Amino acid sequence: MAIYDNMQAMEEEIIKCMKCGNCQAVCPVYKEVSTESGVARGKIQLAAKILRGEAKYTPELYKKFDLCLQCQACSANCPCGVKAHKIIMAARAELTRQDMLPFAKKAAFNVLRRPALFDFGLRLGSTFQSLAFKKNDTGMSPRFPIGLEMRRVIPALADKPLRSELPEVNAVANAKRKVAFFTGCVTNYIYTNVGKAVVEVLNHNGVDVIIPKEQHCCGAPATINGDIETGKAMAKSHVDIFSKLDVEAIITVCGTCGGTFEQKYLELLADDPVYAEKAKVVASKIRDIAEYLVDELQVDFSQLGNVPITFTYHEPCHIGRGMGLTRQPLEMLTKLPGITYKPMSQPNRCCGGAGSFSLTNYDVSYGILQKKIDDIQSTNANVVVTGCGSCRMQLEDGLAQGKLPHKVMHVIEVVQQAYRNAK
Repeated sequence: MAIYDNMQAMEEEIIKCMKCGNCQAVCPVYKEVSTESGVARGKIQLAAKILRGEAKYTPELYKKFDLCLQCQACSANCPCGVKAHKIIMAARAELTRQDMLPFAKKAAFNVLRRPALFDFGLRLGSTFQSLAFKKNDTGMSPRFPIGLEMRRVIPALADKPLRSELPEVNAVANAKRKVAFFTGCVTNYIYTNVGKAVVEVLNHNGVDVIIPKEQHCCGAPATINGDIETGKAMAKSHVDIFSKLDVEAIITVCGTCGGTFEQKYLELLADDPVYAEKAKVVASKIRDIAEYLVDELQVDFSQLGNVPITFTYHEPCHIGRGMGLTRQPLEMLTKLPGITYKPMSQPNRCCGGAGSFSLTNYDVSYGILQKKIDDIQSTNANVVVTGCGSCRMQLEDGLAQGKLPHKVMHVIEVVQQAYRNAK
């Protein structure tokens, strides 16, 4: 039984909860709202009530389960090993089946399920974004209420999507390896320089890079919010796209995308007689760019060019706790010549972004973000490095709100700079 198809599949996980409340100490949301339903223990008890038929499926109940970042801090620190984040996702799926998914999310996921329409909408948005947003030194803010917090600072959409700028096959002479690159939406439509850095660095190391044109959103926003049918459709599509490629790895630059391929596709398609095994093969090839450079290519970063910056590192939840990659990004960055690392006190504490969470719960999200910004300021670093485009958007908003001068970079952009400075 797939875990998102029926709440009964989570019954044993729910029973494991001893109600000790240890999750309160690590839950960023609980520290902002201080309510029992804001923390994993309270949500698990609500899930138990659903199983017993004691809780009604209402929009209010959906809001309670919506108040979770999926940062996985509760699961990572639970003494009983309860996978609370999966229970919460299963509950969201059940509530969505009961037609409790808010209309705006339902409409957004319907568009997301149609890649051509989604792509058309964002290209159109790139052309006309100045009508709805005013530009400033740090990004753009809404000119009038359009569903976003008016003080929100967001990055501009790129003039052209990455996949339109780069060819599908990015080959080099005498290549030793070949990989595919899953760009993800944020890299494709906003931070296109991150994608160009991936190709440049991999090509420099003798790796051909295939960027399938037909790829689209990984489906994480829909799946995480409980729209499992959309998540399954997008999982099948990507399993088909990447299964036919003869590559040794599929590179990702976002922990949410990587974790979705690596874990959620297996869970979504577990009972599918056609796709379950194919999904496992695709999942086995997923490598975050830092993981691939450090563990697979074993690059000697100490021989690259000077990178004279003082940086601090924000560890994205879905790369650290999700994909288990806590060593590789810092091992790569700290070996670069000329670079100085100033760690935060809690580099793996969630920034409060969590995709759509920061859109629908901005005040809670901003409270969590402020603690991250305070931590960044305490380091005296001038650059914040991270490995996730969604976290980057959130951090840039917080730094702009605080009128702070820090620059935010993706890990691969720092490495790209080291290669360029070596020439």
